[in-house]
Amino acid sequence: MKMIFNLPLVGLALVAGLAAHSTAQAQSKTLTISWWGYNGEKLNANIIEPFKKICGCEIVFETGNNADRLNKLKLRDGKGVDVIYLTDSFSQLGIEEGLFQEVDRAKIPNVSELYDLAQAPQGNYGPAYTIGRVGIVYDSAKVNPPITSWADLWREDLKASISLPGITTTAGPMVVLQAAAHAGVDAYADSEKAFEAVAKLKDNVVKNYNTGSELVNLISTGEAKVSIAQDFTLASMQKAVPTMTWAALKDGDIATLNTVNIPKGSENVELAHQFINFVLSKDIQQIQAEQGVDAPVSTKVELNADQAKLWTYGADMIASLKRLDYVKLNAAKADWVDSWNEIFGM
Repeated sequence: MKMIFNLPLVGLALVAGLAAHSTAQAQSKTLTISWWGYNGEKLNANIIEPFKKICGCEIVFETGNNADRLNKLKLRDGKGVDVIYLTDSFSQLGIEEGLFQEVDRAKIPNVSELYDLAQAPQGNYGPAYTIGRVGIVYDSAKVNPPITSWADLWREDLKASISLPGITTTAGPMVVLQAAAHAGVDAYADSEKAFEAVAKLKDNVVKNYNTGSELVNLISTGEAKVSIAQDFTLASMQKAVPTMTWAALKDGDIATLNTVNIPKGSENVELAHQFINFVLSKDIQQIQAEQGVDAPVSTKVELNADQAKLWTYGADMIASLKRLDYVKLNAAKADWVDSWNEIFGM
């Protein structure tokens, strides 16, 4: 008799246990994303909320600049984050330090619709989700004659007018490269001469910036009227100061790729692949470009003239950009940081 009455109790206990396990699994389905947090409201509306409906998961974030977030990941030995957004200079560091796993492009079918440059910019690691430019921006109402080359940064009429990117930012080391070009030397072979040219630029620098929002604030308050910048900040600067202009440089802009990678300690690898495929989709790429968030890498995106002028857009423009050797740059950066700080301070 005991066995007859106890069997249902065992069954109920088993069902209850399975239900509890299922609930725990659902509650633990959380994707952790490391990114900058810039344009947070638009990213939440365009990407996060729609993806949560698709995946039925929760999403949490780590925010900060490239260097800080990559360092956090390194201290945790590649754990604690499922997807990490970085510029290509910093993702190259992550690859060299063994912090990322290779991605399975069979699980990211939208990658086949990207420009070739974006599909596999660093081997079998993450694709680029946006292509950008580093160039010079200036207030055309206050700067005359117009800026037409990198060498114009050293003009005497720009004293206390320029904001440079900090040396640990994506664009910071590019200042050293352009200073070397100004001095007629190779930055890697003769960094001393390159930094002599950086020092000659100091009188023109009012303040250096470390985040896009900090740069926009410097421009909006009028504290700076010229800067080396990434193109994703242009819309925000023009909203604050309509006469901010992207300089047409005869010596060309520099390409930057923002990549999305899966750290080696990700606990949600399948979900991470699904998320990457989502942000590479034509629809997401289209709305991000239209709203001034990111330049598209999808060849399916079509922009009108007003939308396109904000971005690195189209095969011809992408082909015109100068690429950097980030293996060489990263190897030199530590020494450059020390030399930079001797000039500008910590």
